[in-house]
Amino acid sequence: MSTTRTPRHGLDAQGIATGAQLFWNLETAPLVEHALRRGEAKLGRDGPLVVTTGKHTGRSANDKFIVRDAETEATVWWGKVNKPMTPDHFAALKADFLAEVAQRETLFVQDLYGGSQPEHRVNVRVINELAWHSLFIRTMLVRPEADALDGFAPDYTIIDLPSFRADPARHGTRSETVIAVSLSEKLILIGGTAYAGEMKKSVFGLLNYLLPPRGVMPMHCSANIGPAGDTAVFFGLSGTGKTTLSADASRTLIGDDEHGWSDTAVFNFEGGCYAKMIRLSPEAEPEIFATTKRFGTVLENVVMDAERRTLDLDDASLAENSRGAYPIDFIPNTSEHNLGPVPRNIIFLTADAFGIMPPIAKLTPEQAMYHFLSGYTAKVAGTEIGVTEPEATFSTCFGAAFMPRHPSEYGNLLKARIARGGVNCWLVNTGWAGGMATDPGIARMPIKLTRALLNAALDGSLNDAEFRVDPNFGFKVPIAVAGVDPAVLDPRESWANKAQYDATAAKLVDLFNENFAQFADHVDEGVRQSAPRSPQPV
Repeated sequence: MSTTRTPRHGLDAQGIATGAQLFWNLETAPLVEHALRRGEAKLGRDGPLVVTTGKHTGRSANDKFIVRDAETEATVWWGKVNKPMTPDHFAALKADFLAEVAQRETLFVQDLYGGSQPEHRVNVRVINELAWHSLFIRTMLVRPEADALDGFAPDYTIIDLPSFRADPARHGTRSETVIAVSLSEKLILIGGTAYAGEMKKSVFGLLNYLLPPRGVMPMHCSANIGPAGDTAVFFGLSGTGKTTLSADASRTLIGDDEHGWSDTAVFNFEGGCYAKMIRLSPEAEPEIFATTKRFGTVLENVVMDAERRTLDLDDASLAENSRGAYPIDFIPNTSEHNLGPVPRNIIFLTADAFGIMPPIAKLTPEQAMYHFLSGYTAKVAGTEIGVTEPEATFSTCFGAAFMPRHPSEYGNLLKARIARGGVNCWLVNTGWAGGMATDPGIARMPIKLTRALLNAALDGSLNDAEFRVDPNFGFKVPIAVAGVDPAVLDPRESWANKAQYDATAAKLVDLFNENFAQFADHVDEGVRQSAPRSPQPV
């Protein structure tokens, strides 16, 4: 039995048999009603749907697999991130998933697009056992117009059954949780976890596999457009300021997380945002905070008073990674079609807790590729007993967990696009200066300073500035920027102990070079020459 909005290309055409009542392409209100009626969620005082995800409050990276077969043998970068599953194990897993689907009484199905630019999008069908999961993925992906649903035929299908338990012996998994991707069968199976972000990132990984051979650069970044029509993209790992700095009232937001760079546009892969909620501030992030009071927002693992239904965004007892999913148009000043012109500026964000990186530097295309492949940031020590110094983090392409192909494919594509478009590339340090983050009295870069430097880069005023060459990293650092104290532009001068700065810089240079050794044979000499070098003693 099916509800209305059933497409001509139904589940039976895919070889999926079920006696379940199928709810096709329901919109927000009926999905909320189903979730409440089925006891999956509660309604917050101001309208959001509030859910908990159980023991999985984030991605289960160690439980994700890609089927290793003729399609993927030579195209996937196998290793710690992309772990293989045999075709036989996937066949057993698929059979058991379909047997479970056949027995369900109710299923929710959404037909959606991954990608906002029509010529580069992929048709994705998502089959869920939970109504709130159906609402989540409908919110996060791009929603087709109603008249496009009748003829919708999926390119790829996701089946997400949190109640399913994988059998490691039968399915070749690590545990009862599984995210299995078969690029040959165009099928993704998710079981044993209620964390909805697995669906979103599965589509991102799919596009990261499909788009590079078409010459489209997939990017784990935010993006916005200036008043003059200039697009900027912001790469950065968690905690570097990617969302905050791209949410600029003077610029139009394209998206906060996943984009493609084609010959004609930067386009959002999604139609929604998925923001961290923990300790969200109405003063610092008013636009995102406002979404917590909207009907249509889905809040994961946010603590709510059982009687008054009020939220406590500061309470991390359910999860440090509490999240909110909401349509992108809940944020003011967003792009009407989720896309903009090709970029004029690229910004790599790092929160350098070693205190070595300058607050802003200009990169050559070769240096940009080097830092893109490195994906550097540093976290403050103190999370473990006895750890007293900052810890470097390298995540290639600023999103290694979602990159099925070898990083050099993405790096070479980025380098070519930068060179072709004459794009300005900048490294912006949102971390610490004057010493390491753990040193007494050392503060993080003020957001006001970072915005001033970023604005100077984006409005073009830095292009004609006088630069010096950083002795460790070789990139160009401005000597003076209007309205900025020149002393902050040279990290070494801000350290009281210059010898300690030199020793710390040498350590960071070594960390970069040790990490990049894995890519050295896959890049050209110009990129290899962009590696940092410690200055030789005079």
